[in-house]
Amino acid sequence: MTPSSAADRVEQALKFLEGRWKLVILFRLFGGKVLRFSELEKAIPAISQKMLIQQLRQMEADGIVRRIVHHQVPPKVEYCLTDWGQALCPALDALLQWAAARERLSETDAKAPSLHSTP
Repeated sequence: MTPSSAADRVEQALKFLEGRWKLVILFRLFGGKVLRFSELEKAIPAISQKMLIQQLRQMEADGIVRRIVHHQVPPKVEYCLTDWGQALCPALDALLQWAAARERLSETDAKAPSLHSTP
């Protein structure tokens, strides 16, 4: 694989996760959780109902989220990750570890004396 083709593949992969809320939704559903729409709304209070619906529909169309409709009164709709969606967990864990390492590096840099300081 060339650097150019690798960059193209990364760009394609990131398109599945585009959107402010998709990663938040993913983290709420990791670990085999099955949540009703209202539970997702409560778990992510800053997202509007319209945006949550839009993001879930996109994730469903991309094969990341499964929508389970229970035909009953009142209607019940639940969401969970597909196997492919759950497979994102190790990659996102690695991303979190990478971000945590950066935070630790920043803390270490902040504590270290500056080479450019004047007496």
